[in-house]
Amino acid sequence: MDEKASKLKMQSVKRKSLSNQVIDQIIDLLMSGKLHPGDKLPTEMELMEMLFVSRPVLREALSSLETIGIIHRKTREGTFLSDKIGSQPYRIMLALAAGDIKAILETRLSQELGLVTLAAEKISELELKKLKETILIMEDSEGDYTEADREFHRIIARSASNYMLEGLIDPLLNMYDKILENISYENRNKEITVQQHKDIYAALEKRDPVESYLSMYRHLDYVRKKTLKSIEE
Repeated sequence: MDEKASKLKMQSVKRKSLSNQVIDQIIDLLMSGKLHPGDKLPTEMELMEMLFVSRPVLREALSSLETIGIIHRKTREGTFLSDKIGSQPYRIMLALAAGDIKAILETRLSQELGLVTLAAEKISELELKKLKETILIMEDSEGDYTEADREFHRIIARSASNYMLEGLIDPLLNMYDKILENISYENRNKEITVQQHKDIYAALEKRDPVESYLSMYRHLDYVRKKTLKSIEE
């Protein structure tokens, strides 16, 4: 065992729920600051010695961590902790709430209100230009404008410049798109939607976080009420 591995000092695990305990130990290394995002994990053999577990148990734990994006493996280089929070853990959590449309709409509302206020402080001229382009695409569209609408919200999420929050928006919008499949285009008021997007854009252009918040709330509250009404009907 090399010097770096020997300093980590993980607790040995009991036989019950071994792979889950291995997962907890590795996550604890991150939480305690003993390892950091992007760091390389000790080798499989070193981890087996440190945790007193078999190779199958360790590999089961590592596979679970890889599935949710906590680690990634590089051929011939080893296993590394991810250096950025991805969307996979959030996507899995949302999947468990797939049938609770009200909760999904409320989650989107709470997340995007925070994102838009941060975006008002940080958004660049280039991002504002891209926002305007999505609005023009929506205006000129004679059919489905979902992708332009979604890109508008993605740009705002990215312009908040917070890697912890950025991974949340795509799975949330994907889940919302599945809800929209139940609503015909004829029941979507494009004129109102486009105007609400213009109001959000104007507030962001002024770098006004309060007005950005209010404009986004008006838009998402309108969407929420219309969605719930359409599903009830």
